[in-house]
Amino acid sequence: MPVWIWYTALRILLFAVPLAVLLIAGVNPWVSAAVAALFGLSASLIFLRRPRESIANDLYAARHRETPVARADDAEEDAAIEANGRERRDDAGA
Repeated sequence: MPVWIWYTALRILLFAVPLAVLLIAGVNPWVSAAVAALFGLSASLIFLRRPRESIANDLYAARHRETPVARADDAEEDAAIEANGRERRDDAGA
């Protein structure tokens, strides 16, 4: 399972469980949501450091690749853009 799915599921649980407990205890829903959000944020910063760093490293690596990702239709798209540019220049000159 990808790290980001695991991390997202844990973050949701770290918010949802305290929220449910507080709501069952009869605490005001707004207060429950705020306390659950603070708890979820704090707990994820403390306990989910490794998955967060792994996701950050993956995102950094994807953003800073040596060679750009080539797709199969890139050449066709470039040709269409160039043709469209030529048509506009021809129309503007006429």
